[in-house]
Amino acid sequence: MTSQRQHTPTFTVSLGLVDGVAVLRVGGELDLVAAPALREHLRAAARLPSQRVVVDLGDVSFCDSVGMSELVVALNNSQNSGGRLVLSGVRGSLERLLYRTGLHNLFERHATWQDAVRQVTADPP
Repeated sequence: MTSQRQHTPTFTVSLGLVDGVAVLRVGGELDLVAAPALREHLRAAARLPSQRVVVDLGDVSFCDSVGMSELVVALNNSQNSGGRLVLSGVRGSLERLLYRTGLHNLFERHATWQDAVRQVTADPP
């Protein structure tokens, strides 16, 4: 008898503060199931005094339209409140998704979260 183990998708998100910039490190599968956790972390980051947020997607293995929608909503909210939200670590299928949807022009992107923090702190608020 053969048994199959089901793969359980994982999602991780953490929020830290680096040089006054909120850094969200996101990993795993960003989908319908993970979206509420990402949303709460994005809201928490937006409530910080600096209103500068870097979302590091370097460890994201999958992102669907729901996950992308959360990022777009967070960007719009940030811009409407005078804040700044940038992405880092965008590559592979996530980068292709941004280009296919035309969202590559909407988001400021950096290779690493460290590069993003340096740029965000160097620019005047």
